[in-house]
Amino acid sequence: MHLRAAGLLILSLAVPVAGADWPDFLGPNRDAVSAETGLAARVPEAGFPVAWEREVGTGYSAPSVLGDTLVVFHRQGAEEVVEAVDAATGRTRWRSAYPSAFRDPYGYNNGPRCAPVMSGDRVYTFGAEGRLTAWALADGKALWHRDTAREFEVPEAFFGVGSTPLLEGGRLLVMVGGQPDSGVIAVDPATGRTLWESVGRRNWEGQPMHDWPGDRRVEWRSWEKTASYASPVAATVNGERLVYACMRQGLVALNPVDGSVRFSRWFRARVDESVNAMTPVVAGDDVLISSAYYRSGSVRLHVEPGNTNVTEVWKGLGLEMHWSQPVLVDGHLYGFSGRNEPDARFRCVDFATGAVKWERDESWPKFGGRQPPVFGRGALVRVEGRLLALGEGGLLGMFDPDPSGCRELGRWQVPSLKFPCWAGPVVASRRIYLRSEDRLVCLEAAAR
Repeated sequence: MHLRAAGLLILSLAVPVAGADWPDFLGPNRDAVSAETGLAARVPEAGFPVAWEREVGTGYSAPSVLGDTLVVFHRQGAEEVVEAVDAATGRTRWRSAYPSAFRDPYGYNNGPRCAPVMSGDRVYTFGAEGRLTAWALADGKALWHRDTAREFEVPEAFFGVGSTPLLEGGRLLVMVGGQPDSGVIAVDPATGRTLWESVGRRNWEGQPMHDWPGDRRVEWRSWEKTASYASPVAATVNGERLVYACMRQGLVALNPVDGSVRFSRWFRARVDESVNAMTPVVAGDDVLISSAYYRSGSVRLHVEPGNTNVTEVWKGLGLEMHWSQPVLVDGHLYGFSGRNEPDARFRCVDFATGAVKWERDESWPKFGGRQPPVFGRGALVRVEGRLLALGEGGLLGMFDPDPSGCRELGRWQVPSLKFPCWAGPVVASRRIYLRSEDRLVCLEAAAR
């Protein structure tokens, strides 16, 4: 590890900075919204001061921050590594590891995809091969683990395991993708013991296959993949606590206490080689799901009272979200739409109708090996009413969410980051943490 800006580092050691935590995937509420205050109102032309940066192992897992501890989950050699560092300095506090033989079938990197989940005195990780582990936050001691691939009948995934578990109501909910009815399980966070299993043949068999030709119904197959790359999210809907899980087959609403399925809604591209990867966006009693594969687009659903039926409000191609999350601000969705780099468009979409209010081309030109001056399929975080963006080539930017037009508030190519940066920005204690496949960077972002 090498450190920069020694003066800033000394100051951060001497004067602890209080701020909001980011202990989970997409932030504390899984909506890509930070409660942090006191950040700079734009990205300086010369960039933010680098507090520290370090080399990390491979993976697409975003770091998580709780208090003064940051946890990064990565792959080094033949091991998956869970590492706790001082959030202000980047210095390692403890490192724990276990063997991993995962190889991505499509040639992507072989590291973990799921973010660490931090709560109280524990941190939970879900590895690329399906190893679920609880660790002591103080010293990295393994408290329990489950080999979900071995314990449940899990068909081989396209890109390994990529759905971050969810802590809800004293239960750890995990999209394991087991057959025939173990798509999602709940375990006791204290012991790892299974509390319930749900989702699969029982709820999908016979369901209408929306947007597929003809009056088709689901005929369940024992080899069907059930897990997706979207992470579950909890919400209070019509006065009832529900968990939304966008599985490979589509959206399922679950009672987190017993795992009972309240409703299922088919949402899947018409070709086999496709995934759902965007975590659902919740707005009151409505929920948005989206995919970038083969013109799947987005669907906004209204959950009727009783939470057993949904009404389609709209569907369309205004947003085709791949792995990043759109952010909902004052009735408008802002997101980077497109499956591949040449498809990328930064768009503002009316949440009420699905109409595109504006768009900006973020597609990657032929750039001769240099980093292109566009965001590509970037990732957004909302903080203090503004949108912080990390492009997949390491371009950091800020925007004023304005439905009348795209208003950029500065940009800066982070020198040590390069494609692919597929983990979204993390904001905590007036710092911004950014990760590429092999680099972790901490920026001092307080207003000056």
